[in-house]
Amino acid sequence: MNDIATNIAKIHNRIDKACQKSGRNSKEVKLIAVSKVKPAEQIEEAFHSGQKLFGESYVQEFRDKEPLVTVPLQWHFIGGLQSNKVKYLRSKVVMIHSVDRLSLAKEIDRQWGTIDGAVEILLQVNVGDEASKSGCAPKDLETLVKAVASFPNLKIKGLMCLPPHSDDPEQVRPFFKQLRKLSEQIDRLQLPSVEMSELSMGMSGDFEVAVEEGATLVRVGTAIFGARVKKV
Repeated sequence: MNDIATNIAKIHNRIDKACQKSGRNSKEVKLIAVSKVKPAEQIEEAFHSGQKLFGESYVQEFRDKEPLVTVPLQWHFIGGLQSNKVKYLRSKVVMIHSVDRLSLAKEIDRQWGTIDGAVEILLQVNVGDEASKSGCAPKDLETLVKAVASFPNLKIKGLMCLPPHSDDPEQVRPFFKQLRKLSEQIDRLQLPSVEMSELSMGMSGDFEVAVEEGATLVRVGTAIFGARVKKV
């Protein structure tokens, strides 16, 4: 078994244990391999090791790399997204995790409308109220959800967050819990065409705590591929 396959197996084992600890079914949790700044060869190696979902964060990098990947994986876009770059994702990604404003949602809807398609999205919430991070303020989430729900080519599937960094996963737990509670609040509204079935939260350093708090999509890069190197 190669290193990537070994790493993926270890992560699934850790997810299983976190699910057992919290009384969850591990089938509810999907692993997204964060493949930004990783070459197509490593992505295909991960695919052949059983990994099917991959997350990219940079539009230009994704645009250049996507044609080089020949295996039938599923792409998720998980990074900050400018409206003028949405067109490069059209028809190529199955989910966008980082929808944090109405203008962006409008452009995604417009782009998928040109191909008579629809794309699944998550609404990003700035749970830590950090000026350096994107995301809708928690107090504005209900308003955003109601506005975005009207777009015919978008399928709202849940929420995403990037909590404040901490080397101690327990320090991050309250933010994961907050996102879950926000999801439950939105779900109680029973809005047409809005689902709260997905919670995208947790990365290499804290995904077990995220799973314990209800994550259904965990975004793991370093623990699969190793430390990232700077782009040249």
